[in-house]
Parts: sequence; C-alpha cells; structure tokens
Amino acid sequence: QVELVESGGGLVQAGGSLRLSCSASGRTFSKYAMGWFRQAPGKGREFVAAISRSGVNKRYTDSLKGRFTISRDNAKNMLYLESNNVEPEDTAVYYCAAQESGWGDTRTSEYDYWGQGTQVTVSA
Repeated sequence: QVELVESGGGLVQAGGSLRLSCSASGRTFSKYAMGWFRQAPGKGREFVAAISRSGVNKRYTDSLKGRFTISRDNAKNMLYLESNNVEPEDTAVYYCAAQESGWGDTRTSEYDYWGQGTQVTVSA
C-alpha cells in the first residue's frame, strides 16, 4: 500500500506558473506507475498526465499537451506536475494516483491509490 499527499495548490494568475507535488510513503514508490487527474466544479474527474515507473514514458491528455509536464523522482518518492502557462479553465482539484499494474491509463478505475487532492484556482 502507498499513501499519497498532494501539495502546491493555491491561487495563480492566468499565464503564471504552477508546480504541484505528490509525496508518497509506504511501499516502494518506484513499483507504481503514477498519474495526475483533476476535477473541476460540477464535472467528473479527468485524466491529465501519467508517467511510467522509471519516468521514461509519459502520457498527456491531448488538450493539455504542451502546457503541462509530469515528472518523478524515485529517490525522493516524489511526483510532480508543472505548467508555465495556466488558464482559468485549469481551475480544479488536482489528484495524484498510483497504478499497480500497467501504466498510462486514463481511467480512474485503473488506479489503486489516491491522494486527497489539492485545490488550484486560476484567476483571469
């Protein structure tokens, strides 16, 4: 089992930068493929990005590709999501999730562990 805690959310101006972190504890972090999802008010949870166990392979939802970057540091048990150009439409609660089997899945049902989420609000 792995426990996940997100941090780094808050209020950001449109066009500004964002760096979210996800700290993992418990089982060996490198055993899990990881993903970021987000949920805007009144909407379902949507896939943002995923990264393989080694960090070599990455996958992004098409609409966000180029604006967000996922990365991980297995030595520090950390997962990151960064953007250099956020938009008001990026306002959401952001969740990190761990996947025991496979990697890069866009479906929430394929992830085994979730963090509690961190709120990101982008002002126009």
